[in-house]
Amino acid sequence: MGVSSSLYSGVSGLNANGNAMSVIGNNIANANTIGFKSSRTIFGDLLSSQISGSGGTSQVGRGVGLSTVDNIFSQGTFENTESNTDLAIEGSGMFIVSDPAGGNSVNSYTRAGAFRFDENGYLVTPEGFNVMGFQLDASGKTFGDLTPIWANTQSFTAAGPTANLTLTTNIDSDSLAIPTGFDITDPSGSSHYATSIRVFDSLGSTHLMTTYFTKTANNAWEYNSVIDGGEVLGGTAGTLELVGEGILGFDASGNLDLAASGNGIPLSAPGTFTTTPGTLDWANGSVQTQVLTMDMQTTQYASPSVVVSQEQDGFGTGTLVKLNVDETGNIIGNFSNGTPRKIMQLALAKFTNSGGLTKSGNNVWDESDNSGPPTVGTVGSGVGNIFTNALELSNVDLAQEFVKMITTQRGFSANSKTITTTDEMLAEVINMKR
Repeated sequence: MGVSSSLYSGVSGLNANGNAMSVIGNNIANANTIGFKSSRTIFGDLLSSQISGSGGTSQVGRGVGLSTVDNIFSQGTFENTESNTDLAIEGSGMFIVSDPAGGNSVNSYTRAGAFRFDENGYLVTPEGFNVMGFQLDASGKTFGDLTPIWANTQSFTAAGPTANLTLTTNIDSDSLAIPTGFDITDPSGSSHYATSIRVFDSLGSTHLMTTYFTKTANNAWEYNSVIDGGEVLGGTAGTLELVGEGILGFDASGNLDLAASGNGIPLSAPGTFTTTPGTLDWANGSVQTQVLTMDMQTTQYASPSVVVSQEQDGFGTGTLVKLNVDETGNIIGNFSNGTPRKIMQLALAKFTNSGGLTKSGNNVWDESDNSGPPTVGTVGSGVGNIFTNALELSNVDLAQEFVKMITTQRGFSANSKTITTTDEMLAEVINMKR
C-alpha cells in the first residue's frame, strides 16, 4: 500500500503542474491583449494519511492539489494611441459594459477601453457591448440610472445670441475734425472710419452691424452703430437704423479717457459701452430685448485707422460633426458652429474583491459572490481616473512567466519520475516470486 500510494501522489503532481502550465500558457497567449489581467496558480498539499511506527503516529502526504487560480489586478502600463475614444483607467475601477442582445439587463466589467461609436451613435466595445454611463442635466450633473452611452448623431445645438463684442481699433489722430458730427443719411461722408461685424440673434440668424467713427474735436470722437432698417420692426430696407452711439475721449497719449467717454449709460467696465435698449427689435421673431455690450479697445495714435481685431460671442445653430471623450469621462459633442456640448458621462465601478470576479471571455468580467457588489461612480468620485488617447496593456510579465514555465516543467518531470520509479519498485516486488 505504501509503495502504490506514491503513484497517486505523482499523478496529483502531474495534474497540478499541468493545470499550472495551462494558466502560464493563457498568460503568455494574452501578453498583447489590452486590459488583460494575468493569473497565478496556488497549490496546496492533500490530506495526509497516518501511519504508526516505533516513534508513534506519523503522517504521510498524499500529493498536491490546485487550491485556486488567483487573478492579478496590478496596474498595466499605458500605450498612447491616436483615437480619442481609447481610454485607460488608473486605479482599481472598471468600465461597465452590457450586451444589447440581452436588453442591457446584466452588466459586465472590463479594463479594455478600446471603444468606438457605432453607426447608431452608441459607444461600444469591439465585441459590440454597450458602454454604460449617466445622463446629464442642463447644469452638467448626472441623474437617473445607468444607461447605454448614446449620442443623437442627427441632433442640433441651439443658437447663442451675441451678448458681447470687442472692437480693437486705432483711429487716426491726424484726421480733420467734422464739428457737425455724424449724418445717418450720409454715413461715409460724415465719418472718418468704419468697421463691420456680424452678430447673431436668438434664432441663429446673422445681422451686419457697422460702427462709424467721427472725429468732432481734438481727442474727441463719437461712434455710431447702425444696421439695415429692413432687419428690425418698423424699419425700411436700405435705410439705416441707429442702434448705438457714444462719445470716445482720449488723453494726450492717445489712450481712452474714461472720464471723457460714455453713451448716456454708466460704463460697466473700462471702455465698455452698450447698444441702445429696445433698438435691436429684430423683425424675424427672435428675442426683442437683445442688448450688445461693446468693449471698445480703441486708441488714437498718429497712424492710419485700422481694425486690429474684432470678436463676438454669438453663434448659429449647428449639427453634430464629432464625438470625443474628455478625461473626466464626459462625452463631448462638437458641433459645426464650433460649440462643444456635454452629452453624457462615463460610469466606472470598483469591487471590494476584484480577484473574485468571474472571467466570461471577450475581455469582460462578471460579478460573483466572492467579488461582492460593485461601487458605481464617475471619474473623480474614488472609483478611478481615466486617460484619453491611451490603452492599458496586459500586466503579464513575460520574464516571470518563463521562469514559472521552467519550474513547472521541472515539477512535472519530477512527478513523472516518481511514477516511473515507483513502477520499477513494484516490478522488483513482482520479481521476488521468481
